[in-house]
Amino acid sequence: MSTKEQILNKIQILITNHFKTPEEAFAFFDEDGNGKLSKNEIKTLLKEADISGFLRGIVSSKLIEGYDKDGDEMIDWKEFKFAIDEISDVSK
Repeated sequence: MSTKEQILNKIQILITNHFKTPEEAFAFFDEDGNGKLSKNEIKTLLKEADISGFLRGIVSSKLIEGYDKDGDEMIDWKEFKFAIDEISDVSK
């Protein structure tokens, strides 16, 4: 399993084991309630998913780069849902 797959798997485990729905997870990590996950909010998610501190900055940047479709350098609910669906498909 590649590092990317391991990270995505840890994110999926966090969301499925600690939250009833992806919406609940999104709301939990959207600390300021603006409907978007900032880089720091994504780092918090990664910390909770047990991603090492060394990797969190890199991974949060890559997640934004890969899933931020509107170019605001944040992940909104639609982008988050797309990422979760993709993570679910990868781990099957």
